[in-house]
Amino acid sequence: MSDDGRQGLTIIAFIGSVFSPYYAWSAEKDPFAHCAMNVVLYGDRSRFAMTERRAASLDRGPDHIAIGPSAMTWDGTALTVRIDERGAPLPHRLRGSIRLEPRGFTEGPFHLDRAGRHRWWPMAPSSRVEVAFEQPDLRWCGSGYFDTNDGDEPLEAAFSRWTWCRAELPDGAAILYDVHHRQGGGQNLSLRFATDGSRREIRPPAPAALPATKLWRMARETRSDDGRSRVLTTFEDTPFYARSLLALTLGGEPVRAMHESLSLDRFRNPLVRLMLPFRMPRPLPR
Repeated sequence: MSDDGRQGLTIIAFIGSVFSPYYAWSAEKDPFAHCAMNVVLYGDRSRFAMTERRAASLDRGPDHIAIGPSAMTWDGTALTVRIDERGAPLPHRLRGSIRLEPRGFTEGPFHLDRAGRHRWWPMAPSSRVEVAFEQPDLRWCGSGYFDTNDGDEPLEAAFSRWTWCRAELPDGAAILYDVHHRQGGGQNLSLRFATDGSRREIRPPAPAALPATKLWRMARETRSDDGRSRVLTTFEDTPFYARSLLALTLGGEPVRAMHESLSLDRFRNPLVRLMLPFRMPRPLPR
């Protein structure tokens, strides 16, 4: 998120794209055959790109991953992301670079399910980001966040839904992650990290209601110190996913928080999966 709160950016490198309809429909279930660099710009020049590519388009090593013409590289100090993609359904070009410099690293991953099949590591919850795009013409600096996820089964097999929320604090960042298990029950993570990545104690915030999204009526809820929150902006309003900017209080601080709601019950609906190729194209093999 930019320092002035007007611009936002999300980048996800997928190996075995968890939201891919092609992956769900494939007989082989080969994750390397379903890779994508998802790039989303929010604000004055909104863009979305998520072209799915085959194994031949993937190159990876300990310090880099490249998917088609886009790549992430770690130099020991910062993560540099070079983007060269086309949007969908509108074929806008996205070309530019992002530099993410972590201020510190957290300890190992969290298990999100009882069986330990789904792992999440908020590796660098407090980072600085420099964004420089040529197409569209866009430059800003702001706060950033870097995490990794991996799993041994489809998300919809383990979870029915979840909400996630991250806010910058004066001395680090806070993350709220509430998952609902498909077999009942769930897990509520209330995490606070200092700037250097060390874990701090945080009092679990109270539930806070939010309105459903306007277009697809996606349910949203979060937590805050006083049980109150409000939606400042809705960035994504889709049949199974919503991303929003919230105003709430965490750790005694009034904050702006990036928030996501995911319904995996909706995602596994066959009609929803039929809509996805319009935003997630997969080029024909040559």
